[in-house]
Amino acid sequence: MNRGRRELWVEEPVGRRRLPDPVRSSAVRAVLVISLTLIQAMMAYLLTLAGSWLAFPVMLTAVGSTVAATWAALDVWVTRQVWNQRYGVVSEPSSTARHLRRERRRARRAAREAARIRQRPPRSGHAGAGELSQV
Repeated sequence: MNRGRRELWVEEPVGRRRLPDPVRSSAVRAVLVISLTLIQAMMAYLLTLAGSWLAFPVMLTAVGSTVAATWAALDVWVTRQVWNQRYGVVSEPSSTARHLRRERRRARRAAREAARIRQRPPRSGHAGAGELSQV
């Protein structure tokens, strides 16, 4: 009897991560300002068609709201960029890059060691092990 029964609540993984709080609040602000601007533009158009004296003042406020809506949209973009720069992607080298860097480091060390060996003067046979020569 329970085999055919489906769960009431099934959690599914979300495709995209949630926006950071500052970016989300600026996006909500922008949506509100833009929607009010569209309402004002519609009012200005309808009042113009009706021949009302309110058409001109509403049109002026709609132009001002357009500037504010543009500013709000830019605020979302700037806030997102700033958030990404401060708290965004943490740069970690991939394992391939790390492996290549290790190989280069080993090659440099080997080259330095070979150059050091070539620059050493040849050892004389009389000095005992661990004795320093007086030059």
